[in-house]
Amino acid sequence: MASTLRLELPRDTRLQVTPEQFIPLAAANPNLRLERNANGELIVMPPTGGESGQRNFSLIGQLAAWVASHPDLGEGFDSSTGFLLPNGAIRSPDVAWVRRHRWESLTPEQRRGFPPLCPDFVIELGSASDDLAPLQAKMQEYVSQGTELGWLINPQQRQVEWYSADSEMEVLNHPLELSGEPVLPGFRLQLSRIWG
Repeated sequence: MASTLRLELPRDTRLQVTPEQFIPLAAANPNLRLERNANGELIVMPPTGGESGQRNFSLIGQLAAWVASHPDLGEGFDSSTGFLLPNGAIRSPDVAWVRRHRWESLTPEQRRGFPPLCPDFVIELGSASDDLAPLQAKMQEYVSQGTELGWLINPQQRQVEWYSADSEMEVLNHPLELSGEPVLPGFRLQLSRIWG
């Protein structure tokens, strides 16, 4: 049985870990949501509140239904999956999807650990307590590391920031639906439950 880790750091303290240190740290603390940025700084993310959890459940459910109806195209992942990006960061998007051929190119060991790739599609969901700037920086990082399409959803403002490898970031105000074309053919994300 793993011991409980209580991590309290003074504000503005930076704890740095190597990728080799991060892997056993994350394994020893499966109840914590941890990320590592490209500079090696450890990021501890608090659990979400009820509204954010409900919204994220809707996002995952919608993508899961699409993946189930398009199994040959790729695999979907929830927020507990860490991806080892090419820049050395280990990130856990709220929702992610990887093309089938990229997933199958990984060894079984790479699939069991933090997959060494950047997802093709990601969603990050902002909450009322989130500062959007770090989430926007993560979205830019995903795109710079290989993500083709990403959505940063801000329920408080009813906005979506649309990130694409092919174009500049675009802000959508109160969209009711998002299309995953051409990255996710036929995928439509309904936002009525997200806006509440």
